[in-house]
This record gives sequence, C-alpha cells and structure tokens, in this order.
Amino acid sequence: MTRDDTDDSPADLRERAARDEEIADALEDLLEELRDEDIKGSRLEGLFDEVSSSNPNIWNIVSAFIDVEDGEAVVTDESKLAQGSWAPEIVDGCDTMITLEIEYGMMPDEFAYAAGKKLTQRIEEFRERAAEARERADELEESAD
Repeated sequence: MTRDDTDDSPADLRERAARDEEIADALEDLLEELRDEDIKGSRLEGLFDEVSSSNPNIWNIVSAFIDVEDGEAVVTDESKLAQGSWAPEIVDGCDTMITLEIEYGMMPDEFAYAAGKKLTQRIEEFRERAAEARERADELEESAD
C-alpha cells in the first residue's frame, strides 16, 4: 500500500513515517492485550460480541474502527455490513480498521487468532509504509545535495 508522495518534502515524509510507526506500535499493544488478557473488558470486546453473536443470514462482516490517540489504540466503533462498502466518513475518521467475517458462536480463542492475524497484517502494512516514506525522504535529501 503505497502513497503518492511526489510533492512531499523530506520533513513531511519523515512526519508521516513517524505517525505510521506510532500507529503500528499502538496496534502491537492492542495485539498484546488480545493475546494476554480476557476478551471481556478488553478494547476488542465489542468486536468479539458482534462477530460471535450477529445473525450471519443478515450480516456478513463486522469492522472495528481504530484511532490512535496519544500512542494508544482506541476502538471508536464497531459496525456490521451486509453488502456494499463502508461510508467514507466512517473510514476517513479513523486511523485503521480490522474486519472479520461474522461467525455466530465463535469461541474467544478463535476470535483471538483471527483478530490477531488481522492486526499483524495491519502492523506490517504500517511498518512498510513508514520504511517507504523514510526511504523516499532519504532519496530526496540525497538528490538535493
């Protein structure tokens, strides 16, 4: 997932890389919580409840919308979807989201595995984006010399 950074300055690129790293770090904390603590009372409890108890004849996926505030991942909303796509104002208002298929009766360990896999993918994507932004900033600085 690359971005168009042709008009960005090295400072802008480094700022974006730092933000992407901050998001990845916050998601890693969320992943650790998912692995080490009970789902009840966790930040992903609402997502688990929606995934494991929604009627799969009506809904097919559910997403948790995540903002990173002061270095901490905050799940701002969970939303089910039957068909179609997410409203742009919902997606634009969050730093990232993880989406799981509805599986009525899903057990907590199954949820932890599935959500953990999605979180790991998002962490890797943010780390890659940060590395690409830093690399592009380095290239721009070298060409300016």
